[in-house]
Amino acid sequence: MSKPEKYVPKHRAPGKHKARRDPWKTLRSTGVITGVAVAATAGVVGVGVLGDDAPPATADLTAADSAATAGYLADRDEAVTRSDRRQSTDPAKAAALSTATATGVVTSHSRQISTEDPRGLARAIMGEFGFADSQFSCLDSLWTRESNWRWNADNPSSSAYGIPQALPGSKMASAGADWETNPETQIRWGLGYIAGRYGTPCAAWGHSESVGWY
Repeated sequence: MSKPEKYVPKHRAPGKHKARRDPWKTLRSTGVITGVAVAATAGVVGVGVLGDDAPPATADLTAADSAATAGYLADRDEAVTRSDRRQSTDPAKAAALSTATATGVVTSHSRQISTEDPRGLARAIMGEFGFADSQFSCLDSLWTRESNWRWNADNPSSSAYGIPQALPGSKMASAGADWETNPETQIRWGLGYIAGRYGTPCAAWGHSESVGWY
């Protein structure tokens, strides 16, 4: 009798099994990764907010803008200050104009001639009546004889008055209401009278030399 074969149990070939994961290990790994991500994010934010200064170009533009603004404000403030200090009228100029008006300064062709010098005044304006400067010597002789160039010369016997010895003196009112006191008004009337009656001062002087009056 043959010896029976020893029973050997047949086993299934070992299969490929998935490794079992430790849940606590997984949680720990996730926590570490999350912490690293948060730290990295915080680092990025920190660099953006608290990092180094702005790039040089941007910083330069910012500084230039600030300087330009400060300069503009300084110029504006100084201009306002100068405007506040400026007076509407220069006191010295106003005083000079007031004095000139009080002394009777006459302006003719950009020249200032005082009425205290009636000869100079007559010579300055005689050209307005068509007289050449060469006629002044005759005019000077004529009115020196008549009034010695005094604006208040009065002839009681004839009522002649003023530098040209108008007869009567009120005739000179046609040249201005201030004929009694203003040498220029008297001179203008006298020059007009000579131009209309004799043509030139030398002709009027020649007549005065002949008859003693003009």
